[in-house]
Amino acid sequence: MSARLPGPAAAASRRATANRLSSRRTLSHDYGTGTRLDDAGGIMATAAPRPGTPVGLALVRDAEVLGAEPFFHEFIAGIERILVPLGVPVLLQVVATVAQAGDRMRAWAQHGQVQGMILIDLLPDDERVALVRRLRMPTVVIGDPVTAGGLPTVWTQDDVAMRDVVTALVRGGHTHLGHVAGPAQMAHTIIRRGTFETAAASLGARTTSFDGDYSEAAGVRAVASLAALTQRPTALVFDNDVMALGALHEAARRGLAVPDDLSLVAWDDSALCQLAAPPLSAVSHDVQELGELVGHTLADALAGAPTATVNAPPARLTVRGSSR
Repeated sequence: MSARLPGPAAAASRRATANRLSSRRTLSHDYGTGTRLDDAGGIMATAAPRPGTPVGLALVRDAEVLGAEPFFHEFIAGIERILVPLGVPVLLQVVATVAQAGDRMRAWAQHGQVQGMILIDLLPDDERVALVRRLRMPTVVIGDPVTAGGLPTVWTQDDVAMRDVVTALVRGGHTHLGHVAGPAQMAHTIIRRGTFETAAASLGARTTSFDGDYSEAAGVRAVASLAALTQRPTALVFDNDVMALGALHEAARRGLAVPDDLSLVAWDDSALCQLAAPPLSAVSHDVQELGELVGHTLADALAGAPTATVNAPPARLTVRGSSR
């Protein structure tokens, strides 16, 4: 992980990518009304989900980080709440790279081991989107519709939530904000960071960016790196709860009072946030409900329903003792 005051080239590059994604989103005006893809489009649907055959999720994650991260436990529970009564289990495979995910997806399809797939944490222009089309595999994307290539999508509107967080912190008196991101290549990271920087600039606040990997250690390193900055942020926004918890522990170790010296905000509220001391402010939405939306959307895709984009209920900032 690195900390940096965004230089002109780096900031411009991030803004360009974020703007490209935003422009695609603006031009894609037919969300929720798309048409069924025929065989020539590369997607093959059955009349209904086939009981006994799973759907596959090849998840690119460090296994240790995944074990500590509540999000996916709740997310998969929500998917299963919809699909298991239909006789469709979820097959999860944790892999280290996007290439390995693609290999696993090809193997599943070639051996008839799954009847559908779930894509999450996509990159801009992600090769996995084209892959599922070639495999003729019903698939649902969790992420910004502009990354989905016309596939059914469930979207949490991260840009809206990030603007709300930045606005709340600036209104609380913060003039210098930090963002501790997830993996920098992911499309939703690019969108969050681009929105963070743009929203802060529009309100007259300075920003510092930190690269992270969703691990507790990344949060520790972010707080430790503040000592090297002559002008440091007074509030940090984290892309998950585990990094925020690591930052909270490191702040206490260094004698930084939270929130008086440093405010902390996590993404994706969880029991970890609620039980921390002080409790962590967090971007809050019902993760199991998100999983249920994915389950419904995938069941529809398996049955050959028209392609749709489903907007999840908007996330909200839940303010607790870690921020002002």
